[in-house]
Amino acid sequence: MAMKKTDLEKNKALKLNNAMKQSTAERFGKAAAAPAPDRREQRKLDQAQGLVPFACKLNSDLVAELKERAAEHPEGMTGLLSEVIKRGLAG
Repeated sequence: MAMKKTDLEKNKALKLNNAMKQSTAERFGKAAAAPAPDRREQRKLDQAQGLVPFACKLNSDLVAELKERAAEHPEGMTGLLSEVIKRGLAG
């Protein structure tokens, strides 16, 4: 069954509208920035590095201090905690 001319025009308008939205998003840097990996991809990357999630409860003052030091650490919180725990276990 053939589509009516008005339906064809509506479809064209929708396609054009979507194309304009896409180009605007790209123009303002959404496409330029590297997208962060989703959870599944991040899990695979962590597993490839041998990282395993480890949760524990810590005092809020200790967490605040760790966050301050992790901000300056080149590997972030994971690298800082790895160093601190290794030093603690060694001594």
